[in-house]
Amino acid sequence: MNRNMAGWITHRWVKWVVLIVSLMAIAVMSGLGAKLTSVQDNDIASWLPGDAESTKVIAKAEQFSNPDDIPAVVLYTRDSGITPDDVAKATADAATIANVESVQPDVTGPIPSEDGKALQVVATIRMSAEGWEDLPERVDDIMAIADADTNGLEVSMAGPAALGADQAEAFAGIDGILLLAAVVIVFIILLITYRSLQLAILFLFCGVGAVLTAQGFVYLLAKHADLTVNGQSAGILSVLVLGAGVDYALLIVARYREELHNYEDRHEAMAHALHRAAPAVIASGATVIIGLLCLMFAQMNSTSSLGPVGAVGIACALAVMLLMLPALLVVVGRWIFWPFIPHYGDPHKTETGFWAKVGRRIKRAPRAVWVTTTLVLVAFAFGVVQLDADGLTNEQSFTKEQPSVLAEKELAKHFPGGAGSPVAVIANGESVDAVRSTFAEVEGIDTDTVEVKSPAGSPIAYLEGTLTSAPDSKAAFATIDRVRDAVHDVDGADALVGGNTAVNKDVQEASAADNRLIIPVILLVVLVVLAVLLRSIAAPLILLVTVVVSFAAAIGISALTFRHVFGFEGADSSFPLFAFVFLVALGIDYNIFLMTRVREESLKFGTRRGALIGLAATGGVITSAGFVLAGTFTALATLPIVFLAELGFAVALGVLLDTIIVRSVLVTALNLDIGRHIWWPSELGRKEDVPETAPSTRATHVRTGAGT
Repeated sequence: MNRNMAGWITHRWVKWVVLIVSLMAIAVMSGLGAKLTSVQDNDIASWLPGDAESTKVIAKAEQFSNPDDIPAVVLYTRDSGITPDDVAKATADAATIANVESVQPDVTGPIPSEDGKALQVVATIRMSAEGWEDLPERVDDIMAIADADTNGLEVSMAGPAALGADQAEAFAGIDGILLLAAVVIVFIILLITYRSLQLAILFLFCGVGAVLTAQGFVYLLAKHADLTVNGQSAGILSVLVLGAGVDYALLIVARYREELHNYEDRHEAMAHALHRAAPAVIASGATVIIGLLCLMFAQMNSTSSLGPVGAVGIACALAVMLLMLPALLVVVGRWIFWPFIPHYGDPHKTETGFWAKVGRRIKRAPRAVWVTTTLVLVAFAFGVVQLDADGLTNEQSFTKEQPSVLAEKELAKHFPGGAGSPVAVIANGESVDAVRSTFAEVEGIDTDTVEVKSPAGSPIAYLEGTLTSAPDSKAAFATIDRVRDAVHDVDGADALVGGNTAVNKDVQEASAADNRLIIPVILLVVLVVLAVLLRSIAAPLILLVTVVVSFAAAIGISALTFRHVFGFEGADSSFPLFAFVFLVALGIDYNIFLMTRVREESLKFGTRRGALIGLAATGGVITSAGFVLAGTFTALATLPIVFLAELGFAVALGVLLDTIIVRSVLVTALNLDIGRHIWWPSELGRKEDVPETAPSTRATHVRTGAGT
């Protein structure tokens, strides 16, 4: 940041204008952000790849079935066998269920099972404009009817509606729950780290302000610029902005505290701190923003939409931390650091601190340190073979048992496995007979259930058939492949295959394709940003290798933990990409924080000495930032969703590994071993180290006035 701009933000009078305008903006944006839920799009199309076959089926089937309709299967079971009274009850229930709000009148059933031990009633719920958020209430209304006067008859609800209700409840209040959990965790970490209650509160005030501002801007873009926001991206937004925003604040405050030893006037100290720290903060934020925008190349709509949502959030975090935070700090004065207030003229403690000692230990044998560290990280990376990121079944998607999953298992005992979740086929009307016979002959489809749902003579034929296996199983996915191969071969039919199972299969395949495309793109972005920032080719290439090794080790350890500690069966297919984006795009912050300071000191003292000074000066703040970011992502574990629990764990672990081991130990050892050549081909690569007898701290500045 230009020195004049930095001085303007912290000017004795202008600081008040900056602070008041910032607070007003936060107040306005927080009011708009409170409406974010109203513009969320949780319809299935907002998650699907736009050009997937199942997505096309949804669009073409609208004339035969409303895309907002979702089936609910009420299951009645009696181990001793269904009685006439049970049939009478189920029949009466079906008539009553047809009158429930949002339930369509054509309720089917009761349908008896072949073993005579179960009945099913199939109702169709038409979701309102609120999407799946009102499903729990509708499901509860239906269950209240079915549960009455059972006389020993077991009743449960399966099907997409029941699953959607459980998912909706799992995500209910995700914004508030995650933000509250993250705030509590971050507050505890800040309190332990800084042992200053008022400073921890100030950090959180700015961090939450950034979150509220981001939510307001995302609301405006969703409302007026067609930005797609769903429950997942809205929840991640809170964690991302709070974690990244507090990280940026930590770097600025650490540099400000350092400059308070050199300047008596806190305005001058902040101006100098901003001048030095802002470029690293802006570069870090820009890298995260660009990395997130790379997600827009994704086929998955839910992944693609997260890119701009997250980018807007990071931009808001940058604005709050570079404008409001500095103004607020100079307004409140040095007392905010009590009981450890930095005084003008006090000696710097960085040269005698923990990380200075670590640097001196590494200096004794830097090559042995980086080689050993790399080998250990690579060994951990082999744990990735335990990561089964081929998708999760409905049961595997939750961290605890869900009623819909238990009901689905019970349903499969008495009826074909895909009951309530049919395979849909769209074809040209002239080919309906050929398509029907071909469809019915496919292995894995219950032949007797295949029927044409479209009117006779319709130009487009709509058919449905029931899977013989569970709709979320690999066997069902294989059946979808066979159905597609079969109906695609019907001449002139132009057949397409969809339905819930096809949707899930297309999601897994699109996520895998996104992994292959976007991960290399993000690596290239990181390389370019580092090259521009560090004005070097060698350093960015070396740092990029450390990024990849760090990510691989984090995923390897996570995979072993998921399987052998948490007992998770696998991972969502989008997990590697999400983990990579957050670990690399956010983790690169610590590379930038460290290496920009190393470069600054190397210009004065040479690379090896600059590396030690840079580590001593930034080691503490990088570690604190890592704990804060890890803490915020740990908050994801508060939700009973395996994908988010795994993502939170992997990012938290990866960030801690990155800050404590990779950035502070591995990168420092590489700096010390390679020396000035790490800056090749820049002129700095030819600068020799200054002897250690020369002073390494900035001379104390002349008093520039009062105002402490």
